[in-house]
Amino acid sequence: AELEPGFALPAILPRADAADAFVSNDYADLAALPLGARVGTSSLRRQALLRAVRPDLELLDLRGNVGTRLQKLDAGHYEAIILACAGLERLGLHERIRSRMSAPNWLPAPGQAAIAIEARSDQPDVLEALAVLDDPDTRLAVTAERAMNQALGGSCTVPVGAWCTVTERGLHLRGMVGDVSSGRLLQAEASGDINDAAKLGNEVAQSLFAQGAAALLGK
Repeated sequence: AELEPGFALPAILPRADAADAFVSNDYADLAALPLGARVGTSSLRRQALLRAVRPDLELLDLRGNVGTRLQKLDAGHYEAIILACAGLERLGLHERIRSRMSAPNWLPAPGQAAIAIEARSDQPDVLEALAVLDDPDTRLAVTAERAMNQALGGSCTVPVGAWCTVTERGLHLRGMVGDVSSGRLLQAEASGDINDAAKLGNEVAQSLFAQGAAALLGK
């Protein structure tokens, strides 16, 4: 959530599909899975969301690159696995996506599917050259999501989800903090001006803290 001193993000490229992908060889979607089905994911956010929707499932660890994870599914270790749609599409594996798990009911990780370019902040020529790759709407959305994540003290090891959309009226941000063991989900949303993306992120984070997010995040 925080860059090291001396670095900047001069460009955030247009966002790809930020949804999660339900991947299975035998079942069309999450609802079609039998009771007690084995589902593989190492993401605490995905585990919390799965627990909230299907508390009967057996959630199992899943590690390795995308190819390794698909091999484990094909070998019969799981009935389904959850991956990122963007990752599969970028690898030319779109056909492995059985169904999309998307906002507003299923929030992605903050910044999911957006590629950012990091560079040294003391190199103005480099920053200027990279800036032409920046997508303004994606930057606004990701800025709000990252601000919420930072205010919550989030990282890749906490069950936090965020999804910001850019509309004619401004920004709308949804945020979520979950608990893996119980499937309890805390959710908040707010709208704001496009010039106050970071402020909006902090506002949603404070709404989540007011509902008890600190306890779920171990703070």
